[in-house]
Amino acid sequence: MSLTWQSADQPALPRITPLGWVRVVLRGLPLAVLVFGGLGLLVLVRLVERPLCGMRRPLTPWITQAVCRLTLVILGIGYRVRGQPLRGPGAMVANHASWLDIFALNARTQVVFVAKSEVAGWPGIGLLARATGTLFIRRDRAEVAGQIGLFGDRLRAGHKLVFFPEGTSTDGLRVLPFKPALFAAFVVPGLQVQPVSVVYSAPKRADPRFYGWWGAMEFAPHLLAVLATAAQGRVTLIFHPPLDVARFADRKALALACENAVRAGVMSSRVAAPEVR
Repeated sequence: MSLTWQSADQPALPRITPLGWVRVVLRGLPLAVLVFGGLGLLVLVRLVERPLCGMRRPLTPWITQAVCRLTLVILGIGYRVRGQPLRGPGAMVANHASWLDIFALNARTQVVFVAKSEVAGWPGIGLLARATGTLFIRRDRAEVAGQIGLFGDRLRAGHKLVFFPEGTSTDGLRVLPFKPALFAAFVVPGLQVQPVSVVYSAPKRADPRFYGWWGAMEFAPHLLAVLATAAQGRVTLIFHPPLDVARFADRKALALACENAVRAGVMSSRVAAPEVR
């Protein structure tokens, strides 16, 4: 069974023009300096932070947040936020459309991502994910109990966890059914789970799925296409009201409520702001 969402109608990336390659250089060089310079600074700070603070990260998340905010500025991608992110420890669940989701979510609030174990081995992205404290999990029911314990440790340390219950990225135009397994870790009295809708608006005259990254798409060509685009589109984050887990009978009911909220946010945003063709 495939671990990624597939589509028979996968759009071809636009051809990069000579002027587009100029934009690749003008955006790519400062972006590389920012990301890898920030990574180096984060590692150095963590060398001091870890022995003093253990699992807690009072300093390094600020570095991550600054890098992600500036990344969106360098790329020229518009950024809008509706609602307020969860305060304090807890969990956020969001739809997953692109590698850009990581930058968009980190730019607004300090979070720890929960990702499938395959991500750890991805070139570039895997390195960044490990450095920023991402929790890697295996899709194995036999390991669910251990993962629940690990989540509990992070929540007690004051972390705000983010995971993508669809289990895969999509084209950004849809929300897949949420898998309820990981929600078991958050069915704890007093805990809150916040649904978040991540909505992309493509550049003018571009395919509406332009920012989506899924299936067998390779990272480098997709990154180059984004860097080369003259006028970028926009990403909008919709932070829905947090849900009190005590209101739900079990993890399946909690997962369904989160799925409905996220899907409603994605669909309403796309109707309110249709793509300009």
